[in-house]
Parts: sequence; structure tokens; C-alpha cells
Amino acid sequence: MNVKFAPLSLALAGSLLAAPAFAEMHWQNNSLTYLYGKNFSVDSGEDGREAAIQQTITFEHASGWSWGDMFLFVDHKWFNGHSGKDGRTYYGEFSPRLSLGKVTGKDLSFGPIRDVLISATYERGESQADGTPNQVYLLGPAVDLAVPGFDRFAVNTYYRKPDGATGKPGGQWQITPTWAMTIPVGKSDILFDGYIDWVVNDKKNGGTELKKNFHFNPQVKYDLGKALNQKAGMLYVGIEYDYWTNKYGIEDSGAFNTDNNVVNFIVKAHYF
Repeated sequence: MNVKFAPLSLALAGSLLAAPAFAEMHWQNNSLTYLYGKNFSVDSGEDGREAAIQQTITFEHASGWSWGDMFLFVDHKWFNGHSGKDGRTYYGEFSPRLSLGKVTGKDLSFGPIRDVLISATYERGESQADGTPNQVYLLGPAVDLAVPGFDRFAVNTYYRKPDGATGKPGGQWQITPTWAMTIPVGKSDILFDGYIDWVVNDKKNGGTELKKNFHFNPQVKYDLGKALNQKAGMLYVGIEYDYWTNKYGIEDSGAFNTDNNVVNFIVKAHYF
């Protein structure tokens, strides 16, 4: 583990949560999502069409605090056509953001900017065969924006630092917009939300290279619960579009396709 950079990503939330008077939760939202999709690149393996079918259960948590906000998710994925350990994997991210407006008690809004923040993310995937952890630390500035028609819109900017044990190079920069928009349709709503992870530069360390890549991941979901006269915002069905060039930073080529272009079916249930 990189002892210089790692604490910056995680100590932010840890130190804040250690101060009960300061770490007051204002709201939270938790959810479980089931996704089903076909023809994934990189993850699908070479066992034929069935191996390209991927199913995922995702747990998500979002919360607002007196110091900022927090988002985390954990994916449990399994691949049809594979068995045992080769057929399953996990991936997760933990993303606390420190609001400079909240901690200073000052109104930092100007123009379309609602707040200025410091954003950190810890990414963790399944360890390599030799036990080396796949983990990356991200840190950088962020802004929350007031954009007409959107429930929320934020732009996070990150410096990416992989765990030094993997040999993967640090020094890539990532821009991550996130958004949500509610569109009334008849007696219910459509929720259009998602994110973009845009890694803007290549980096190389010896024989290991990470390529710039672009990951566009929007969801379009119908509020089925509200349509059935239940509480709004609790049960959704819809689709997710997963477009990712140079997936995982692996360069796309004629010999190995790493450009992902997949539509997932979604069922998502929220609870508080």
C-alpha cells in the first residue's frame, strides 16, 4: 500500500466521523439493484456467448452530513458460462466529499456554483491471484452546480494513485460529472441519473501502461412504485447504458476488444 497517498483518501471521512458533534447525519438513502446484461468486453472471457452474460447485485448508500456527503457502492458480479471462483467477482467504491461551505460556515456559491468541496474516492476490486490487492486512491477538488431541470449536478476532479504493490502507474487525472433529473410522466416519473468517469491521459510505469479511457454510465428508470400508488422513489425498473472505451485502462485493439457497449436491464429498490 502507498503509505504517502492512501491516508488522504480515507482519513478524511474517518477523522470527521470520529467527532460526533461535527458528524451529524442529515439524510440517507440505501438501495439494492439487480442488473442483467450481455456482451461485455474484457470480463466476458473466451468461453463463448454465455460467458458474456453478466448479472450484478449492487448495494448503494448515499448520505448527507454536517461536514459534506458520502456515497458508497459494492457490486457482486457473476458471469454465465463460468463456474466457481472464476464466475464471480466484486468491486466497490467509497467516496466522501468535504464541503468547504459547511465546514467554514460561509456561503461559497457564485454563478452556477452552489458549493466547493474536496472529494476523495477509494476503489477496490478483487485481489490478484498472488494476493496483491487491486485498489486505487483518488483525491481532488469538486463543485456542486445549480443546473436548470436537474435535481442535482456535481463535477469531481481527481488525481488517481493505484496501490504501489500492483506496479500500475499513478498520475492519471479523472473528471467525474454526476447528475439526476426527475421527469414527470403520467401518474409517475422517470428518473434519469448517472455518471461519467473520464480519465484524460495515458500513464506508463516500465512495461505497465494505463490508457486514457471514457466511461459513460447513465440509467433511465421508471418509478413503478409510484405508478402502483405506493410511495414514490422506492421501486424502479429500467435500463442502464454502459459505454466504456479502453476498459480498465487497457488499450483496445483488433486482437483484444476493450471497448464496452452494453445495455443492462435494471430493477432497483430503495429503503431508508
